Amino acid sequence: MTAQARALLAAVAAMLTAGCVSAVGGTAVRPVPGLDDDSRSPVDVDTVLLETAQMQAITGAGEALTIIPSMDGKIPVDIEPLMEQMPEQCAWLFAESQTFGDEVEEFHKTTFQNPPDGGLISQGAAGYRDAPTARRAFDGLVALVDGCATTDYGPAYIGEWAMTPDGVHTRPGDCGRDYRLKSAVLVEVTFCAFTESVPDIVMTNILAKVPG
Repeated sequence: MTAQARALLAAVAAMLTAGCVSAVGGTAVRPVPGLDDDSRSPVDVDTVLLETAQMQAITGAGEALTIIPSMDGKIPVDIEPLMEQMPEQCAWLFAESQTFGDEVEEFHKTTFQNPPDGGLISQGAAGYRDAPTARRAFDGLVALVDGCATTDYGPAYIGEWAMTPDGVHTRPGDCGRDYRLKSAVLVEVTFCAFTESVPDIVMTNILAKVPG
């Protein structure tokens, strides 16, 4: 990694640390309609995400695992201060409008924290009007992952990554992102400071609730 890359990594790390104790500004992209008000998605994504009690049981954190109040939303969010500090090829890591594409019909993402162990885990789902549209969004995401991974910043922000016909995951350090495509839904699970089995179980349980 170049000196410039190391400096940027340090700057972003500092911003992320600050974000744990203060609000980070973000711009919500276009409002996403719900299934009952003009959404063309055949799947109501609210119904596929797991309840808090399920997340507490899967993570083993019990009642220590709670939803971060400001991070339970139904609109994709771009965190512009962090995007501006990233190389262009990796800015999508803080831009949900890029991660999930511009054809989202409905969206819901919830982030949980486990303060005693410093753990974070999120579950999110985007619904599209049909399976081909969801496939297009997934293919775009894979291209974004590859684009960042092949830069000098790839080892820090993407780490080891792998893909299957319907999935892609990244593993920078003890954090990770998992994405899976099923029918007209693209599911995301992100985590830090949890064992590999935890996001796998979360993803499996979400996908089991997606029809098709």
